[in-house]
Parts: sequence; structure tokens; C-alpha cells
Amino acid sequence: MGENAAVESESLRGHLLVAGPKLLDPNFLRTVVLVGEHGEEGALGVVLNRPSDARVAEAVPALAQLVEEDAVVHVGGPVQPEAVTVLAEFSERGQAATTVFGRVGFARGDLDVNALATGTPRARVFAGYAGWSAGQLEGELAGGDWILADPLADDVFSSEGLGLWATVLRRKGGHFELLARMPIDPSLN
Repeated sequence: MGENAAVESESLRGHLLVAGPKLLDPNFLRTVVLVGEHGEEGALGVVLNRPSDARVAEAVPALAQLVEEDAVVHVGGPVQPEAVTVLAEFSERGQAATTVFGRVGFARGDLDVNALATGTPRARVFAGYAGWSAGQLEGELAGGDWILADPLADDVFSSEGLGLWATVLRRKGGHFELLARMPIDPSLN
């Protein structure tokens, strides 16, 4: 509980939530979630390491120019899976609807795709998001479901898929390096 216990009154916006070994919900098993908003009313974020099979160019053609040619839509979470969100690294922070950390933030809903394409070196398209009601995330943190980590912009745009989970844990060092090597089902070890 140590490092997670001090988060009760502080916003976790811009932090990573790394699924702990006890979190077996298939929606979040070995996920890395970027918290985009956190306050008294709850929290929301996007799962960074769940690429889908759907190509952005086919699923959301209007956003294709924002991403690399073969980029896929990422599953941001189980809430509103039909909702599309763009997370980008902005040349200028003021271009973002909401800045999450550094120059990384969410694009405006009324985005001008051409302007966004020229003002964002990197972007990723998400379908759905992860959400927590008031106090829910704090309870999950206290219960050890999540491990807090500091993000890097490269985490947001990583092509590692589920491997990002182990990468972030190894970066934390200490006993987290051991956890990063743990099989999903330790009984199979």
C-alpha cells in the first residue's frame, strides 16, 4: 500500500495505472492506463496497450491522416466502446482540449483534422475509455489492484502492446522487476 496510500486527496491526472497481479478482470489484465482526469467525481483514462485489429483508415477514415499508415484503433477501455478519442503529442500545449502531462493531451471534439495533423508529431486513436465513480479508483489503489507509475510520452505511443506492462514495471525497478517477469498464471510456472 505504501506509495498508493498517499493518493486519496491528490489528482492522479497524468499518472499511469499499471494492473497489479491481483487484478484479473479481463478488461484490465496486464494493462497500462493513462489517467486523463481525476477528481472528486471520479476518474477516467485510456488503456494504452490494447491494440485492436481495426485499422484507423478503415474504422475512422476521417482521422487516418493523424496516424501512421497502418495504425490501428486501440481499445481505450470498456466504457462507451463506440466513443472515439484522440490522444496526441501536441507541438503547442494550448492546442489540446485537455493536457494530461507534458505535451500529451486529448484532442478537441470539434477538431479540425488538417490543423491537428500539422500540430501533432504523434497521435493515437482510442475506442472507449476506462472510468471510475467517485472514490472507486482510490479503493482499488488501496486494495493493490493498481500500481502507480510516472509516464513517458513514448509509453502513450508504444508499439509493444501487452509488453508495455512489463516495460513500465521494469522501469520502476526493485521488486517490480520481478513482477514484470511473473507469468499470468503463476501456477503454470
